[in-house]
This record gives sequence, C-alpha cells and structure tokens, in this order.
Amino acid sequence: MAELWDPWEISEGAFPKAGTSSDKLRFLLNYAVLAPSSHNSQPWLFKIVSDGVELYADRTRALPVVDPEDRELIISCGAALFNLRIALRHFGYETAVRNFPDATKPDLLARVSFGGEKAATAEEHALFQAIVKRRTNRMPFDHRPVPESLLFELQAAATKEGTWLYIIMGEENRNTVAGLIAEGDRIQMANGHFRRELAAWIHPNRTASHDGTPGFAFGLSSLASYLGPLVVRTFDIGRGQAAKGRELATGSPVLVLLGTDGDTPADWLSAGQALARLLLRARVDDVWASFLNQPIELPDLRGRLGDSLGRKGFSQLLLRMGYGQDVKPTPRRTPGEVLMRDRIR
Repeated sequence: MAELWDPWEISEGAFPKAGTSSDKLRFLLNYAVLAPSSHNSQPWLFKIVSDGVELYADRTRALPVVDPEDRELIISCGAALFNLRIALRHFGYETAVRNFPDATKPDLLARVSFGGEKAATAEEHALFQAIVKRRTNRMPFDHRPVPESLLFELQAAATKEGTWLYIIMGEENRNTVAGLIAEGDRIQMANGHFRRELAAWIHPNRTASHDGTPGFAFGLSSLASYLGPLVVRTFDIGRGQAAKGRELATGSPVLVLLGTDGDTPADWLSAGQALARLLLRARVDDVWASFLNQPIELPDLRGRLGDSLGRKGFSQLLLRMGYGQDVKPTPRRTPGEVLMRDRIR
C-alpha cells in the first residue's frame, strides 16, 4: 500500500478491507497521527504486533523545559490512542485496550487489540468523521454562544474516559483565570530556556517539516513566519503574549478545565483520550478549540488555578472553545515515520 505524503488527505475509501491485519492497522494510523500534541511534537511511536498495535511514548520528542515530567507528552499520546480506537470502531472492529500492559516497559503506554466485526454506533461514526476536521484554532472566536446542551455533552464525553470537565462560569472566575494565563505567559517568556525550546518547534509557513507549528497557525504572514523563531528565541515578549492570552481568554465564549482525580501517567493517558473525545464531539457541531495551558505548566500557578475555582483534583488542560473561521492544519508525520522498525509484517 502506497504511503500518503500527508495524513490529512486520508480517504476512508482507501481502507484495505481485503488486506492483512498489518495493512489495515497501518492505514488506521493515518487517523491516530492527526491527534493534537504539545508544540505539535507528535511524541508517539507505534508497533504493529500479531493481534493489534502497541503505543509507545517517544521520549526523544520530550519538552524538558515546559513539560519536565512528560505529563503533556503522555496526554498527547492518549489523544492519538483515542483516534485509533474510534477509527477501528468506525470500520467495524471490536477493540480491547490494555493501558500500561508491561510494568518493565514504562514507554509502552497501551496495547490495542482488535477482534471480530461489530457495527459502530452513530456517535462513533460522527466522532470519526470529525477527526479530519479537527484543528487547534488559535484565532479569535465569534461571540456566538456555545449551546449549553453541547457543554453538557462535552462533560459527559470527559466522564466516559474517567476524567472531569469544569465549565468556567461567571465574569469573576473568567477574569481570574485570564489573569493566571497572563501571569504564566510573563513567567515563561522571561525564561530563556523556555523560549529556545519553543522556538525550536516554530517553523516558517513554507516548511517541509512534518512536525512543529508553522507561523500561519499563529496568524503570521510568510515573511513574519521566517522571523518568528528568531524573535521568540532572542527577546522576552512576555508582556505582549500576556496581553494576547488575556484577550483570547476573556473574548472566548467558553473556557473549560479538563482534570483528573489523580496525577499519575495512567491519569494523563486518560486525560488525553478524554481530550480527543471532547474535541471531536465539539467539531461534530462545528465548535473549535485551542489551549491556554500556561497556568497548568507552572506548578505554583497550577495549584492556584484549582484553588481559585474551588475544584478539587488535578488540572490537566485549559481550553477555550467557540465558533470561528476554518484554519489550515499543521503538518503530520506519516505512519511510516512513527512505526517502530521491529514490527511484525
């Protein structure tokens, strides 16, 4: 089976129904790699085995400054895991997932087995169709409110994956959270190590790279996108970023906090699967999302965020949601680039 140069161009009509299990799983990885990840680092590896596929954390793509415990790395892998699960279900296969199946292999996050045929539900089909429509949309959103009924469904989506979703209501709470976002921007951008790490993952608009974030995702022109990494690496732009972060937070129709009752790698993997499920459910109804994780990435602010909202547990991701214009997708590595070499053919 020929390799697609861009997984975003995947067509379900190309599914190799008459192919081997390995052919089918390799095809379905095109959907797994469309998951979101921190800095679009795509920190996942897959290994096709006799009865399914294994998901591994790729620690070579870790972000030691912003994510020293690999918390966001494992969350990103969880999102890829959910995409794979829903793709298997869409094509009519039963699935069984074992998280952390081998204690001697901490990088082995999950083993996904697929068995007999079983028709997908209408919800599973809808979530699958949303995979290629999902983007991280960093642009300002319309003022149109997100229906309360959809917010309840997003909370239910988080609950299905063993997590919780807190809807940040009220002007006082929103302003408090916006203030923490701005404070996080100022702290992070004052750190030269943080800026260098971030700049390494920002690329010009005409990049040939299959990872990282092109400037267009931040609304930069082609010329500005070439200068972006230099500016980020060299100058403390915390004041401007803080103002922008505050404006995005206060100007978005919805702010939500995704969290867990524990704070272990297993919880992070669950948070990633919940993230993918709720983002896809949002896209079914044409709602976009992007991340404002600055307060969660700094331990002191993370505690203050939860305390300010009176929500016990562990904050994992902070998102803004709303309606807006379509945006271009960011690059993705192909299945061939994320498959471990010692796979069974």
